[in-house]
Amino acid sequence: EVQLVESGGGLVQPGGSLRLSCAASGFTFDDYAMAWFRRAPERELLAAISANGDTTYYADSVKGRFTISRDNGLNTLYLQMDNLEEQDTGLYFCAKSGGPMYSLAHYSYDNWGQGTQVTVSS
Repeated sequence: EVQLVESGGGLVQPGGSLRLSCAASGFTFDDYAMAWFRRAPERELLAAISANGDTTYYADSVKGRFTISRDNGLNTLYLQMDNLEEQDTGLYFCAKSGGPMYSLAHYSYDNWGQGTQVTVSS
């Protein structure tokens, strides 16, 4: 059974940083691209990374502030979020793609975590 468990969310002031983690199990992690989404309230693809980690994608809303990475030895996906803004508030969740390369189409992601809440407020 595929499981994706996010952690690292919380309350942070504008300009602050958080690092989200997504622990994956139940599949061969390094065979699949992964992504981070945010729901606030619409679902938005924020960042994606290929199975081997060589290729990444960022939405314009987070480019230059967020960094997606993965440790295939630990079966873990990360999202480093810097210079956070109030509009970054939302539920963040990770998702597994159907293959080794990511897609911008949400339907190409076949497993989703439950999410971790990020609130940016002074």
